[in-house]
Amino acid sequence: MAFLYGDFFKKNKTNSILFILVNILLISGCTNSENKIVNNSSLTTSPVKTMASHVFKNGAIYTVNEQQPWASAIAIKGNKIIYVGSDDNINDYIGNSTKVTDLKGKMMMPGFHDVHIHPIESGSDNTNFILNTNETDAENFIPVIANAAQENPNTEWLIGYGHSIFTLLEANRSPLTIIDEAVADRPIIIMEQTSHSMWVNSAALTRAGIDKNTPDPIGGIIGHDPQTGELNGLLIDNAGNIVMDLAMQPTTASMQRDYDGLVQYTLPELAKNGITSICDARSFWQRDDHLTWLKAQENNKITVRVDVGLWLYPNEDDDYQISQLKQLYSNNDNSLLHFNQIKLYADGIIINTTAAMKDAYHFNLFNLPNNKGLNYFSQQRIEKYIRALEPQGFDFHIHAIGDRGIHEALNAIENAGSEQGRHRITHVEIVDPIDIPRFAQLNITADAQVAGDFTQPEFWHENDEFIGAVKADNLIPLKSLHDAGARVTLSSDWSVSPFNPFIGLQNAITRAPQELTLAQAIQAYTINGAYVMRQENKVGSLEVGKLADLVILDRNLFDVEISTIKQTKILMTMLDGKIIYRH
Repeated sequence: MAFLYGDFFKKNKTNSILFILVNILLISGCTNSENKIVNNSSLTTSPVKTMASHVFKNGAIYTVNEQQPWASAIAIKGNKIIYVGSDDNINDYIGNSTKVTDLKGKMMMPGFHDVHIHPIESGSDNTNFILNTNETDAENFIPVIANAAQENPNTEWLIGYGHSIFTLLEANRSPLTIIDEAVADRPIIIMEQTSHSMWVNSAALTRAGIDKNTPDPIGGIIGHDPQTGELNGLLIDNAGNIVMDLAMQPTTASMQRDYDGLVQYTLPELAKNGITSICDARSFWQRDDHLTWLKAQENNKITVRVDVGLWLYPNEDDDYQISQLKQLYSNNDNSLLHFNQIKLYADGIIINTTAAMKDAYHFNLFNLPNNKGLNYFSQQRIEKYIRALEPQGFDFHIHAIGDRGIHEALNAIENAGSEQGRHRITHVEIVDPIDIPRFAQLNITADAQVAGDFTQPEFWHENDEFIGAVKADNLIPLKSLHDAGARVTLSSDWSVSPFNPFIGLQNAITRAPQELTLAQAIQAYTINGAYVMRQENKVGSLEVGKLADLVILDRNLFDVEISTIKQTKILMTMLDGKIIYRH
């Protein structure tokens, strides 16, 4: 045709338009009343349809798309969604090689986001033993610890987990005396159930260079006997973290255990629970946690979208830490793994009387004068890190539980952040009413964990003795935050709470007067989490053009008794168009 056109143009330019029209008519024919091309040759007589690789039909598909909340069919080609709608049109996407799944009325929805979870440290076998959290007599821990020492004769540090700090504080003898009786010849460290205190023996204190005259570190308290002033074996918040860093210095064996726990337990369990995106909420890069993620990526073992929150060490030099974190940053859109978040603690927790409060605690747990809690990072230091790291692309994930800690975190983001940041404050347990509107005003996400029973209203007043009945009576004000326009996400903080999202959903909608609706709770676990991870244009809802991250449930959450939502099972989990779990 190009030759014919060119030759004709040279001979008779005035008739060129007429010539072209004639040729088009000869080749293509004319159109009929249905606008389909009529052709006397064997050319296709209808527009080519895109055939799906997988079609799901006859379902109750909850899309989390406000423009089209429900559908009955969905078509996927490769890893992308190409159709969301009714069963009436789904046959147009079914070809000879299309896999067709009849949902038989089952509910489908987007995969869950857990934007605050500890996948490596909670899944690893680097803990040598576990104590009974419900044990009320600390003396009964002695044989358990001694037996663990016998079963692990070659470990340099004996590392445990479990127990309540109150079991130790209420003991008749000093916690240090008790643990030294169990094992005295090598260092022992035992993480308390909240992870905000450590129980250590004398050998561990000596290894860490701590004596009764050692000053408290930033963000931590070294425990002393109130009568004698001697060490009592309790290290609160960052004081315990510093010693745990010594115990957890990476070795070839420990890193292999971290890796095995991640790929053999955590990742399969996440898929089983329908979780397709997570934020690792505390990656200890000085313990080489980041290398564990990179190894899993290299071995093609990652079955979840991951944003890693690199841990900010309170006792580290700021300039050195900033330079190291910048080198660790990565945010490749084509990768499931990103190192693009910073995790820091603004304060501690209420039951340790270390959450940063505006008013002094009613109960002085550690005999501190006018105790208003502590700061791992002051507002000024948080601002310094935001100014240095937000331009690199880092988003900040700030642990803040007390009303002062939350207020200071909001101030820091307001003073140092920009529109570029997608920062969030996690836990949000005690929020001053004057700060609730600021979350929406500053575009700061409120990330909450309600899967633990202690967050339900019937347990709120267990905090009365610490902060008074008025403040305790509004723990995690989800409804107030949502109604004020805040973006709310729900997460687990596993292993503090179970990562089963259906427990979180049920608790979120049954915690009146601070409850969400079911639709709001699902949004918090899906599209809102996707926004936090900067992937709301890719996943978080089921829409044409988005990636196929989705789950099939054994029941329709909107049709069952809300008391049974936590019993829901995942029948199938799909990530990026691939089935990664089937019941």
